[in-house]
Amino acid sequence: MSKTGQIYFVDDEEDLRVAAKQTLQLADLDVICFETGEAALAQIARDRFAILITDIRMSGMDGLTLMNRALEIDPEFPVILVTGHGDVELAVKSMQQGAYDFHEKPYDPKRLVESARRGLEKRRLTIENRALRREVGQRDPVEARLTGRAPVMVRLRESLRAIAATDADVLIEGATGTGKEVAARAIHRHSTRQNGPFVHINCAALPAALIESELFGHEAGAFAGAMRPRFGKFEHGRGGTVFLDEIDSLPLELQAKLLTAIQNRVITRLGSNEAIELDLRFIAASKVDLTEAAEDGRFRADLLYRLNVTRLSMPPLSERREDIPRLFADLVGQAAARYKITPPDIPGAVLDALAARDWPGNVRELRNAADRFALGLDLGIGVVAHDTPDQSLAGQMAKHERALIATALARNGGSLKATYEALGLSRKTLYEKMQRHGLDKDSFTE
Repeated sequence: MSKTGQIYFVDDEEDLRVAAKQTLQLADLDVICFETGEAALAQIARDRFAILITDIRMSGMDGLTLMNRALEIDPEFPVILVTGHGDVELAVKSMQQGAYDFHEKPYDPKRLVESARRGLEKRRLTIENRALRREVGQRDPVEARLTGRAPVMVRLRESLRAIAATDADVLIEGATGTGKEVAARAIHRHSTRQNGPFVHINCAALPAALIESELFGHEAGAFAGAMRPRFGKFEHGRGGTVFLDEIDSLPLELQAKLLTAIQNRVITRLGSNEAIELDLRFIAASKVDLTEAAEDGRFRADLLYRLNVTRLSMPPLSERREDIPRLFADLVGQAAARYKITPPDIPGAVLDALAARDWPGNVRELRNAADRFALGLDLGIGVVAHDTPDQSLAGQMAKHERALIATALARNGGSLKATYEALGLSRKTLYEKMQRHGLDKDSFTE
């Protein structure tokens, strides 16, 4: 397989195959010609470094069927369609169905070469990004769960790794939606307790009358309705980690009993005098500053000191705005995979608006917006997600050209030199296209 990628060219007319092969080979492109769609389809595979150029009107399997079959194998496989019928409506429809580009016969050889090069570059980026995601998943699962390149996120991951390697209790503070539970689970998964249970206790959701029984368990007859003995959450967590979410909502009288359990690693079930030893790690989370709560008498200072052996502070999105565009794109991709749909293109103007916006609900709110965007719905946050699309062929081409340039800019951290070299453009041409599409290199600078 060529290191620069291969072009699969399909046309049932031999003279056209010969002409296209000469054109592409003169441009130093690696091309294989096929007479039928079936023969080309046999070569298409997920993660294969290749693109497809096919005539639409062919005997046997036509080009649109071939495109759809190829996209079933890999939804991100670039397919360039060619037709001699000048059917703009068909062109627009094919672009909406997933075609990468479209050419009318007689096509301009230079334009076909440029389109093929862009398609190969897009394919290269797709394959490299997939490999990077797999590599990240293997090498650094912490970063896979707590993504972001902002310095505050880099420091957070460094602290989390160091904390996970110990068996110390942890206090996680952060506003709603910043990922406190994600951080707690990451600590558990990368600790020596990873094979033990992870018990999530939402302290705010526990019925006031049953909190003590839920946490410590009870014996039969301990109170009305206690027909049989019951393990509490702490006993279920033995050998693993107990995550006390929204610990700031616990009543003060329960805080005293919790302090004893954490301090001594011993509990007593309701209705029993028998002490039960616990082998547990405690991770607590709060959306309020517990130091201030302790000063105001809303939280026990001694419990705070006991929990605060190590502390993590989850940053709000407002402190890492540079992460918002990439994070939103990742969340849109996850949503599209979840709903089994093709991820939509994200206009640069939308990403700029999202990065400038305050997110009181943080990542949780951003995820909801990403789900709505993936489904083609209004974001519901005062940001226009989708302009009325230009259905002309020129409009569709401009949309795809903009997406290609934005992708290359993002990959190259906003470097114009690296971008125009990757796209095979001159600096002047890239600058003119960026001006036309409203792209600003500073939006892609890392």
